[in-house]
Amino acid sequence: MKRCDLKLYRGYANKTELVVFGHVVRKYPSGDRKYTRSGFRYARTIIELFSIKTIPFLKVVLKVGNLTAETTAEADGYFRFQVPFTESMPSGWHTFEVSVDEEVNGKKYQATSTEEFFLPYKTSYGLISDIDDTFLISHSRRSFRKLFVLLARNVQARKPFDDVVKHYQLLSFASRTHPQKESNIFFYVSSSEWNLYDMIVRFAELNGLPKAILKLKKIKSGLDDFVMTGAGSHVHKLRKIHNIINFYPELQFILLGDDSQKDPEIYEEICRTFPTNIRAVYIRQTRKRSRPDTTVLIKSIQDQGIDACYFAHSNKAIIHSLDQGIVFQTPAEPLTEIIPKEIIENQSPKTS
Repeated sequence: MKRCDLKLYRGYANKTELVVFGHVVRKYPSGDRKYTRSGFRYARTIIELFSIKTIPFLKVVLKVGNLTAETTAEADGYFRFQVPFTESMPSGWHTFEVSVDEEVNGKKYQATSTEEFFLPYKTSYGLISDIDDTFLISHSRRSFRKLFVLLARNVQARKPFDDVVKHYQLLSFASRTHPQKESNIFFYVSSSEWNLYDMIVRFAELNGLPKAILKLKKIKSGLDDFVMTGAGSHVHKLRKIHNIINFYPELQFILLGDDSQKDPEIYEEICRTFPTNIRAVYIRQTRKRSRPDTTVLIKSIQDQGIDACYFAHSNKAIIHSLDQGIVFQTPAEPLTEIIPKEIIENQSPKTS
C-alpha cells in the first residue's frame, strides 16, 4: 500500500453551500512540537514544509452529515469542494471528513482526515484580514529579513503588534444585535503559501487571535520556490476576497490590512465593487511616516460612506471601533478582559 496524507484546511458554509479544501500529499510533517523547535532544527522544519511532495489526480471523497460528494485533486494535489448544503445545523463550528481510497498504476492510496467548517450567525460580521505586517510582524518590505525571521524565529519567538490581539478580540464581539463570543466569521487572507498554514494557525492560537479560515497562495514544493515566498502578484488576494463576499451577500465585512504592499489598493477596489457590504476598513502604518498614496485611498473609501482608519498603533483602531459603533454593546464577558478599562470609560458607545 502506498502511503499518502490529506492536509485539510478549515472550511465555511452558508445556508445553501459548503466550501472545504485541502491537498493530497505524500507525507505531511506531523506534530505540533516542531513549531517550537529552536535554531537549525526550526529552520529545518520550515524547509521541510517547502519540500512537501503532492500527489495529483486522486479521487477525494467528502462526508458531512448525510452529505457525500466526490472530486479529483488537481495537478498540484489541491482539491476544493463547493457543494449544495442543506443540512440543518446550528451556527458555529462543525466537523467534516475527507478520504482517499484509490488504486493507480498498481499503487493503493488510502487516507482519512477531519477538519472543521464554520456556519455564521445571522447577525454576524465577516472579518477579512491580511497576515504579514497586519497582525504578525514579518518585515514584508525587506525580502531577506523576512526570510531570516521565517527561518530563525519559531512561533513562540514571533510577535504580534502591540494591542492587535485586543483589537481582534474586540471585533470578535461586533454584532448588530446581541454580541457573543466567536459569533463572527474571520478570514485570514495572505500572499503566503499553503506550506505555512500550520505555522500561522499555531501562532494565532498561541497569541489568542480569533479562530479563522485561512485563504493562502498556491503550495510550493521546492527550495527555489521558498526563496520567493510571499512574493509575486497579489491578484489572487483580490479574487479570494471577491469570492468570500459573493458567498455571504447578507453579511457586512470589516477589512484589515497594512500599507507595506497592496492592501490599500485592493481594499479600495473592493469598496467600490461592494459599497453596501463593507462596514469598515483598517490599514496599519508600517513605516515611521504615513504613505501619501495610502492616505488618498483611505479618503476615497471614506468618501463612499465607509468608515476607515489608518493607524500606526492598534490602540487608535480600538478607539475607532468603539467610537464608530462597530462594537456598541458590552458582551456577556467583561470587556475589560479584552481592552483596558480606561479606554472603555473614555468612549460613548453608539449604535449603527
